[in-house]
Amino acid sequence: MTRPPSPFVTDRFGPGPIGPAVRALVAANVAGFFLTLLVPSLAVPLGLIPAAVIERLWVWQLVTYMFQHGGLMHLLFNMLALWMFGVDLERLWGTRFFTRYYFVAGMGAGLTTILVSLLPFGFAEPLYVTLTVGASGAIYGLLLAYALTWPNHTIYYIVFPIPAKYFVLIVGAIAFFSSVGGSQSGVAHITHLGGIAAGYLYLVARRGALASGIRSQFLRWRLNRLRKRFNVHDGGRSDGPSRRIH
Repeated sequence: MTRPPSPFVTDRFGPGPIGPAVRALVAANVAGFFLTLLVPSLAVPLGLIPAAVIERLWVWQLVTYMFQHGGLMHLLFNMLALWMFGVDLERLWGTRFFTRYYFVAGMGAGLTTILVSLLPFGFAEPLYVTLTVGASGAIYGLLLAYALTWPNHTIYYIVFPIPAKYFVLIVGAIAFFSSVGGSQSGVAHITHLGGIAAGYLYLVARRGALASGIRSQFLRWRLNRLRKRFNVHDGGRSDGPSRRIH
């Protein structure tokens, strides 16, 4: 994987120094994995089961499922991806926005899983009582954000170099067709798609809010220029004899 150019670092391995959010998320995921390893009875209440959220109101599962993993390799691959893609995004966005985006993508992925489990289709019915664990929904959200930010950066999938924008399209298509095809591989493809969708909608909403703020500032600037041009002042009292009210 290539990295965004930096004027301060000429050669390094990986994306560089890990930020506080990525460090805390990795630590929380590792702690969550070993917690359920030591106390297996916690796997069900801390994982995500749509039936438990809807019928028992275990709404905390929308957060806690992200910090549970089905095995050591599952954990390692997710943490590797969090490090590969998360470090550069945290550096670009800042810790606060990065953390907020991570949880929006992860919780959005969990909510998507619940909503799909309620659909009257054969592939969706088993989801209602299936345990889903892992940070993959949030990781897919990070992957989308990385591809939107640096679309032409190369991601090495196994040994094949693929531009980030095409890599996201490929993994998104795989997740979509696998979920519709009712794959029994144990991979939560619906959750992956939910992470991509939630991340995209959040970024679009934020971009729209930013654009709206810029337009508002521009209109305010134009209004102030017109006021100065026509010598218009705000209404109210004034002690100065030269102040005119229109």
